[in-house]
Amino acid sequence: MAGKLRLQVVDEAFKRQPVEVAIPKERPSEYFGKYVFNKQKMFKYLPMKVYRKMCDVIDNGAPFDRKIADAVAEGIKTWAIENGVTHYTHWFQPLTEGTAEKHDGFVEHDGKGGMMEEFEGKLLVQQEPDASSFPSGGIRSTFEARGYSAWDPTSPVFIIGDTLMIPTIFISYTGEALDYKVPLKKALHAVDKAATAVAQYFDPAVKKVVCNLGWEQEYFLVDEALFAARPDLVMTGRTLMGHDSAKNQQMDDHYFGSIPARVENYMRDIEIQALELGIPCKTRHNEVAPNQFELAPIFEETNLAVDHNMLMMGIMKRVARKHGFRCLLHEKPFKGINGSGKHNNWSLSTDTGVLLHAPGKTALDNLRFVTFAVETLKGVYDHNGLLKASIMSATNAHRLGANEAPPAIISSFLGRTVTDLLEHVEKADEDALIMRGKTSFKLDIPAIPELLIDNTDRNRTSPFAFTGNRFEFRAVGSEANCASAMLTLNTAVAEALTSFKERVDALMAEGEAKESAILKVVRDDIKYIKPIIFNGNGYGDEWKKEAARRGLDCETSAPLIFDRYLDESSVRMFEKMKVMTRLELKARNEIKWETYTKKIQIESRIFGDICLNHIIPVVTKYQSMLIDNVHKVMEIFADDKARKISKENLFIIESISEHESFIIENVERMIDARKAANAIESEREKAIAYHDNVAPLLEKIRYHVDKLETIVDDEAWPLPKYRELLFIR
Repeated sequence: MAGKLRLQVVDEAFKRQPVEVAIPKERPSEYFGKYVFNKQKMFKYLPMKVYRKMCDVIDNGAPFDRKIADAVAEGIKTWAIENGVTHYTHWFQPLTEGTAEKHDGFVEHDGKGGMMEEFEGKLLVQQEPDASSFPSGGIRSTFEARGYSAWDPTSPVFIIGDTLMIPTIFISYTGEALDYKVPLKKALHAVDKAATAVAQYFDPAVKKVVCNLGWEQEYFLVDEALFAARPDLVMTGRTLMGHDSAKNQQMDDHYFGSIPARVENYMRDIEIQALELGIPCKTRHNEVAPNQFELAPIFEETNLAVDHNMLMMGIMKRVARKHGFRCLLHEKPFKGINGSGKHNNWSLSTDTGVLLHAPGKTALDNLRFVTFAVETLKGVYDHNGLLKASIMSATNAHRLGANEAPPAIISSFLGRTVTDLLEHVEKADEDALIMRGKTSFKLDIPAIPELLIDNTDRNRTSPFAFTGNRFEFRAVGSEANCASAMLTLNTAVAEALTSFKERVDALMAEGEAKESAILKVVRDDIKYIKPIIFNGNGYGDEWKKEAARRGLDCETSAPLIFDRYLDESSVRMFEKMKVMTRLELKARNEIKWETYTKKIQIESRIFGDICLNHIIPVVTKYQSMLIDNVHKVMEIFADDKARKISKENLFIIESISEHESFIIENVERMIDARKAANAIESEREKAIAYHDNVAPLLEKIRYHVDKLETIVDDEAWPLPKYRELLFIR
């Protein structure tokens, strides 16, 4: 019966046709931001005075004046109603890696027995949702439900369906952050302040530094019928069992290949919706694994880019259902083939239009480039373990360390050109580097090729690679909120730049010339950061040994990696940069440990259920058929001949028994290990117990289940196989 279900869903998936997508008659530039209350809409629907104040808030970080809230709300309501909106919601990002929303109607009594549509400034600016179900890590007591969401005016409101979506922060009653947006915005402010101060050494006209982010979202698509027939995919987002397909990605014929018609229509659909919501989609293509794909936008300001990524992941999942797919964002949904990441392309730019990580054509430009590159690497080196913690999760742990993603050791690839440049600056005679003049100086830095971007990005094993005018943080997982990595990276860089300026200013106070002071500090830091620079193969065992020798964090256990958040150096950095307090960090770690535990717990429970209630009954039935066949052969033929004829069946029967025994015995062991772990009160120790004692059993049992898949009659096997999940599209 189970086998019949599998064959039925395979047939259903095979026959599915592409869903037609209505293509807008306008060009993309004409419907871009159609459902976003952007500056264009503000200009139309807000009084001029209010419009100018809002522009000041968005462009210059001016505080939002509550006096204009009613006028802004009225303008937004008018625009929203014109677009068929009936409800509004504060859209926020709690510490669940997802988003949250509670919809309220515009409906109010009119005092005459009827109703009217009302949306006041106070409803736009702040709400008090029931926060009792959201993780707080102990900041709130369970019975204290109060949490506040407050509008983030730098991220424009938008419309989905009949609902006005208001991007907000989420804080506790006592003011601690309960989301990713609050510390992210604080980190962006910190790096703006620190980077601006350093950038002014090179150009006093700089007034602001903006952090930019371009994310690359990888994902898998699986036919919905096949998905529904896999309880592990439904409950965990990944396959807990499944033998390798004869063909997976060995031939590399999928990467950048022609996009299947069903998938292309799906991509077209999400791109149209994304563009209407102001998400600047740029790139779409097949990824290296079968049924794996990628989309990427043009880079944006980081806070907005994070909001857009969270919104995009929701769109991808929703539209997939329409096209008969399920979108898998899990970092490792299939064993033995590449997992999915989300490369974070990170850069800093000034309000004068200069990319701070881009080489220039003058000595001063290249000194600026060297300064910001080195201080970025100093931040990464000082907090390499913390940066690893910022991207670690129960799901990303499956990807890190495999041969498709950076290893669980943070290092930076610079390429030969930049590496040689830093070595030259470090070792060159100081007098050769600086020749003082009345109005200028000469910096003896070799010419940097204009095609730098093309001759550096050649190492896909590096977690933090320089790619010409930016750094690419590649270790971020596909399912993650980019804010976790971005707030940590920007805080670390802010601390490094702050320290840099303090040291340069101290030398200048002693009479040192500015350029000389900058170079002295830069050269000291070049010596200091050498352990973080690695241009070789990040997957080799040699690198693991070398990384340990260099003092880099080589821990692979996710629960122990989370400890880095509570290192004194981490707490000191976050508090000094005014991003997070010790209390907030402790709370977040409690949530990280608890989330890790729950992920492994769910996997263990569903895996045990599948083994005992799906696999073992089918296997036993198939074994019984073989035994019956052997008995019948014995009745017909003489003993020696019968044994010869039944030799293969007897071997299979014995193999099945061995695999069955191992599975049943170890499922019981896994249950006992889970019970023992659940009895532990400390969230940290409980997570460690799940990592050490429960998770390894999943892999051990899986080996035997996957072996049974190759033995049992194909028509009897109950679950869709890898060849079906990966190649029916």
